[in-house]
Amino acid sequence: MFEFLKPVSEELQLYIENLPEYTLGKQIDCYVGSDEPELKEGGLVLFSVVENRNAPNASLENLNFDGIRKQFYRLVKGNWDVDVYDLGEILTGETVSDTYFAVKELTKQLHLKKCIPIMLGGSQDLMYGQYRAYDPEKGMVNLVNVDACFDLGNVDLPITNQSYVGKIVVDQPYNLFNYTNLGYQSYYVAPEELDLLNRMFFDGFRLGEVTGNLRMAEPIMRDANIVAIDCNSVSSAYYGVNPNGFTGREICALSRYAGISNKVTSFGIYEYNSDICYPSGDQLIAQLVWYFIEGVSARWNESGDLDTMDVIHYQVPVNDEVVSFYKSRITERWWMEITYSSRLNNNLISNALLPCTYEDYIEACDQNLPERWYNAKMKFEM
Repeated sequence: MFEFLKPVSEELQLYIENLPEYTLGKQIDCYVGSDEPELKEGGLVLFSVVENRNAPNASLENLNFDGIRKQFYRLVKGNWDVDVYDLGEILTGETVSDTYFAVKELTKQLHLKKCIPIMLGGSQDLMYGQYRAYDPEKGMVNLVNVDACFDLGNVDLPITNQSYVGKIVVDQPYNLFNYTNLGYQSYYVAPEELDLLNRMFFDGFRLGEVTGNLRMAEPIMRDANIVAIDCNSVSSAYYGVNPNGFTGREICALSRYAGISNKVTSFGIYEYNSDICYPSGDQLIAQLVWYFIEGVSARWNESGDLDTMDVIHYQVPVNDEVVSFYKSRITERWWMEITYSSRLNNNLISNALLPCTYEDYIEACDQNLPERWYNAKMKFEM
């Protein structure tokens, strides 16, 4: 896998040498070129990707991740029983497709080693390569994107950072089971895009809906395999130029929710631009990585398998349906069961438990089927 990588620079190595012993820089294992780190199972692997050629008016010169790394290295290591690595940067390919291939292959090889990739990227079309790494794996993929836009775009045109989601949906092999957008802002979303999202039974949650009840994002992250954060989903008070968006505290909470999820096996932070990112922006992105690792270190083995979980079972009659809810006696997290016909595609996940909230249970008790339950059932039946 190291053939795709440029080692951590000598400048950063010198920076690490001058840090206190209790900082992350002294604790993580960096790829410096001479010795390849031996990746242990369960390790968290950071790397960056200098690529934004498929973003309008973008320039590769605007991508320098050293500022983020310096801010990350100087953070204090948490009480973690996980190994953290920094493999440096993926070399920019001759074409953008070459870079996608490198992202796909590196992510795939890290998965074979049972490691979790943490990608710092330029334009978010890189997520196409991240997603394609799951092609050889069994089962279908759930993708959660923290983004102000849907990025469905025009799939008949070449891929860009504004159309990569559409390409993920239509390109073969078809691995995508569910796509969820967290934090979209209505003035960036055309009515046709919202209608298309609804017709595909995907999930979208407006910024105000998420910030008004941030805990609703936890079960959504719990059901995800891939989580991506667009830096432009953050308010300009904390990063970039978008006046509205998540606060620093909110985006860090979402990052931690992603880490806590047992299913999340790759995490990406995209649309970084070092030219418009003042030092506090670098700090925030470094803290997003820190909180993701903090979440992974706090994972609890509740995979959604009823045979292995200690749960309380509730049955709620709603119209012609009887919806089963399960509450963990240990973590007090909730799931709802999706019933489906026997004519399923074998690629679909076999477990029909959908993570949910206590509020979903109350909604069902009030004789309203939760929207996520309905969308999931429709996709299972399709």
